[in-house]
Order: sequence, then C-alpha cells, then structure tokens
Amino acid sequence: MSAPLYVSSYTSPTEIQFINNLTSPPTVLHISKPTGEITVTKNEGDTDQYATFGQSVPGILGIMRLRIGKYVIVITKSEKIGLIKGHVVYRITDFEFISLRDGAIRDKDELTYLSLLKRHITTGPMYFSYTWDLTNSMQRQQVAPEVAIWKKADERFFWNRYAQNELIEYSKTNSDADQFILPVIFGYVSLSKTSINDVPLTFGLISRRSRFRAGTRYFSRGIDQQGNVSNFNETEQLIVLEMQGEDTYSFVQTRGSVPVYWAEINNLRYKPKLRVFDSAFETARVHFDQQKKSYGTNNCVNLVNQKGHEQPVKSAYEKAIKLLDDPEVSYVYFDFHHECRGMKFHRVQLLIDRLVEMGADKMGWFQSVADPEKQVSVPKKLQNGVVRTNCMDCLDRTNVVQSMLAGWTLQKILVDAKVLTFGGRWEDDTKFELLFRNVWADNADYISRAYSGTGALKTDFTRTGKRTKAGAINDLMNSIERYTRNNFFDGPRQDAYDLFLGNHHPYEVVEPPFRDHRPLLVQSMPFISYGAVLMIGAALLLPRANDAKLSISLFIGIWLVVLGYSVYFIAQHGLAYVNWPRLVPLDYVGEQEVVHPGTGRIRGWVMSEKSKIESKIRGLEEGKKRTE
Repeated sequence: MSAPLYVSSYTSPTEIQFINNLTSPPTVLHISKPTGEITVTKNEGDTDQYATFGQSVPGILGIMRLRIGKYVIVITKSEKIGLIKGHVVYRITDFEFISLRDGAIRDKDELTYLSLLKRHITTGPMYFSYTWDLTNSMQRQQVAPEVAIWKKADERFFWNRYAQNELIEYSKTNSDADQFILPVIFGYVSLSKTSINDVPLTFGLISRRSRFRAGTRYFSRGIDQQGNVSNFNETEQLIVLEMQGEDTYSFVQTRGSVPVYWAEINNLRYKPKLRVFDSAFETARVHFDQQKKSYGTNNCVNLVNQKGHEQPVKSAYEKAIKLLDDPEVSYVYFDFHHECRGMKFHRVQLLIDRLVEMGADKMGWFQSVADPEKQVSVPKKLQNGVVRTNCMDCLDRTNVVQSMLAGWTLQKILVDAKVLTFGGRWEDDTKFELLFRNVWADNADYISRAYSGTGALKTDFTRTGKRTKAGAINDLMNSIERYTRNNFFDGPRQDAYDLFLGNHHPYEVVEPPFRDHRPLLVQSMPFISYGAVLMIGAALLLPRANDAKLSISLFIGIWLVVLGYSVYFIAQHGLAYVNWPRLVPLDYVGEQEVVHPGTGRIRGWVMSEKSKIESKIRGLEEGKKRTE
C-alpha cells in the first residue's frame, strides 16, 4: 500500500529520494536527474534520520514528461475528508512540481504546459486513501484480489493513471515500487458521521469521474469508437451502520452523455449549432456491453426535450436503443422540462413510478454484514442493475433525478435495516434531511464545475426540496457565466484535461501548438471593437467646446459604424473567436488555410466545420484543411 513519505532532498544534483519510513527497513525511491530513471532500494541505516531531516509529504501524484524535461508532481498538503469503515480518505489541497532539470525554465511553451497542469490540479477535486480503494464501489471490492491498491483499481476512475505510468512500469520488475503508487479519483467525496432515529451511522457519497473521453461541456460530447461517453460519472451512496457491526449498504447510479455521435458546435450564439453524425449503433453496443459487465441490467433514463433544439439527440438515442434490441438495456423517456414546468420538480416521482413498473426496483442495492469470527465483511445482497441517467449535459436535470432516486432507495434501505419502522420517513429527521440534501447539492456543484465551469442549476430544489425564485435568478447568472466560459475560456481547460490524462504528449510535438495562426484581420477585430467603444465613450464623457456639437456627432457616427462592422464581422465568423482547444483536434471542426485571393499566399488558419470546407471569409478565400 502507499503511505506518507519523506522527501530526503529537493536539491541533490543527482537524484530525488522519497522514503517510506513505515517499512522495516525503510524503502527508498530514487528518481535520477535529469533522466528520471527510477530505482527502489532498502535502507539499512538509521530509520529515524529522514523523519528528522526530511520533509514529510502525503504522496506522489505522478511523473510527467513535457516538452524539454520531466517533473515529479508531489502532493504537499491534504485534508481529511472522513472515514469509511476505519479507512481515512483525503483530499489534495496543495502540490509542487519538482523539475528534474537544474536551472530556471525559460521556454515559453514549457511554462504554458506547466500552467495548464497546475490549473488542472488546483481546480480539480482529487481524493485518495492509503488503505481503501476509492476507484471501486463497495460491491466491486468484494471480488477484488488481495494485491496493492493500484493493481485492483478500476481503470476508468484511476485519474492519475497516466502520471503514474513510469512507476507502474518499474513496479513490474520490482514490486517494492507498489508502495509509492497512489491512485487518485477525480470527483466528489463526502463522509459524515450522523444518525437517524438515534441510530448512529456514516452517510457517504462518492462520485467518480471517468478519465476516458473526459473534457469540458461543448468540447466533449457523445461517444467515441471505444464505447466511452463524455462526462461519465459513477455515484455511490453509502450507509454504514455502526451499531450493527458496521453493516454497509451501497447504491450506485451512473450518468453519461447520450451514446451516439453528436456535438454542439460553439459559434458565439447562446445555443450552439447541434449536429448528429453517423449512426453509432455498433459503438453504442460496445458501450452497453461494458456497462452490463460493470453493473448488470441498464435502466436508461433520457431527460432531453422531445421538441426543439434537443429533439434530434432524443431521436438518435431511441434509434440506437431500438436497434440494440437488448433485454438487459431498458429505456424510459421523461420530458423533464414539460413534466416539471412551473417549478414542480416533485413530479419526478412520476418517473420513479414508471421505473418501478418496468421492474427497476428489483435491481436492489449492495449490502455487506460483519462476520465476527473471520473479522471481515461478507456480502449479503448484490445490486444487479443500475439506472443510467442523462440529459444534454448530464448535469442539472440529471442531478435532480439522481438525488430523488437516491432518497427513494434510501427509504427502502433504512426500512430493510430496521432503522425506520413501518410508516416512518427519513425526511422526518430534519437534521439528517438537511445533511442529505446539502451533500447531494454539493455533489451536483462539483460535477458541474468539472464539466461546465460553474455550479449546477436547480440546486435550490436539491437543497431545500422547493423550487424558488431566488434559485431561478441564480440559475440565470450561472447560465450567463456558462456561456462566457464555454465560448471564451474552456479551450485551455480542455487542453489541461488532455495533457494530464496523456492524450497529448508534448515531447512528440515539433511545432508548439500555442501560437495564434489566425489572419491579422481576424485577430484585430476584437481590438477594433474595444477601440471604437473607447472612442465613443471619450466623445460622450470628456469636456468639449459648445460649438463642437456637429463635429462630435460626426466623430461618434464614424466610430459607431466601425463598431457595428466589427461586431457584425465577429458574429458572422463566430467560430474564429471561440477559444478552442489546441492540443488534441476535435472531431467536428478543423483548421483551414486562409490564402490571399490575389497572391495565393497563406495568411493564416481559422477554425471551420469539417463539412463546410467551402465556406468563405469576407475578402479572403480558404484553401485546404490544415493537417498536423
């Protein structure tokens, strides 16, 4: 197992040492400079020397190779979140990059890569435990072998798998390296000591985000050829009863993007352009085969609108489900906005009733009971299916439905555990109800920030059980912020995901991708707009002579024309002003050469939909698509 470490030296000219002082003799991880070569040895010397002279750190997040060098990412601070059956869970709160190259870093692209990684780790909620496998649900842990935690980690949720790759490769020849490999999940963890009806228990919620097809709201949609969907999260609700030998109950739900090929293409409009591509029947089959293997029967809940902008996604999903014709994949449609209009979110109960009619209640939950003789927990019940919920983003509507389904299941679990008597309701315990609602609302916010950049919508209902006008106003503000972030700031966020997860290798790139290759005319338009606004403001606000009214009016009129043209140009060529990812090409847009119509010289590149290569920019002609 991994353990807290001591760093013997940050400044050694030849290597960095990490010492696990909990083994006897201490185990030392050596990472040489500047190559990053790894060796692990046993230290037969003074076992207390590192505790005296070294710096204690919680662990190693990984080793990353960028453009010109390697870096060891060290977790320097963590906070305790709580306990699961005696196992401590931590959240990463601070970290440090240790360069394996001496001297200051002056390469601008290297610094850009570093800033992307640092931002990702800073904003990404990451959790770990030295003794508990956070990547696996309670039920999956029952069949996991007795090996190092990282070896039984679920590959989907082992967030720093790529960063740990060099240690993992070395461990194949020296198992002593296992103790330095620390799996981390990205998502949300809450563990609270509480009680219901004076019965002490631990209430927990763990959301695990998949590292496959991970990304931001508009830059990661739908499914890939391996059957992975965007924004896939597994959420596990836990109840550990302390008065019954730590009997444990677990209920798992999933969410993920509609498993067809589709995208929403940012173009500065409030609603991006929706495109549904070729049939994804075969990849949808791969996706659901994976889901059945992990969870059993899939009960798919689709919450997208049946009319308007979202209708093509609904139709494509239903077509794929029909072609699958799989008895282990059931489908129910619930038009959330229609059924719950007028802030009547309690009508989600209609959906739960329909799931019960379909037999979804028979999937049950996982339960383990303590065996006092063997001093272990043994499974008593297994969850044999899962509810897979989606809306367009798998955020706001999905959050409401998942929290209500979790509450409905919690009622059944507590009755089964005899915590509640017949006719009793967990909502009657106001203290626990407040905890339950806030934990689920916090979970919604964490998942939403990771994908959309803002907190979730509709969380006033999750927190209070009521939809309020104040909540609606907050949703409006979040929607405006989402628009701004998704169009102008999400490119670097997507790049950070791709870099940390190993989808882009800086050391393989000849030409750094951070240059702005747009034509000068395209680049200048926002500055022309700013300048026009500045000039108009100056003309209106600065003192002027009484006889200058006509000239001032003419001056303002000229700048209004300039402002109008520049805004019109930007609106007409919205794709050129979206902050696109630069590290990994997207499926549905590509860079095109812009050539001068007279000389044929390349003036730059702009983004364009791949199906519209023939589109034109005013005063310029476009040539072939740029190939990397």
